[in-house]
Amino acid sequence: MWWKNPKRSKFGSWLDRQGVTQVDFAKHSKISSATMWRLCTDKEYIPSAVVMRKIMSVAKTIDKNMKTDDFFNV
Repeated sequence: MWWKNPKRSKFGSWLDRQGVTQVDFAKHSKISSATMWRLCTDKEYIPSAVVMRKIMSVAKTIDKNMKTDDFFNV
């Protein structure tokens, strides 16, 4: 699949496995598309606490066992 970026972060890879698009996740979590792009492609990026809280609240609606450590090296 040509649109899949092989250099995805843990978060981006998780989204791909769940079949969730970046646009849909950004809309539901109310974060910007630029932040969403950075979350999915930059392996070293660690979001602010506010953004992380928004991400995790939506991620837990998809998989209740998700933890911050599953995505980010905090």
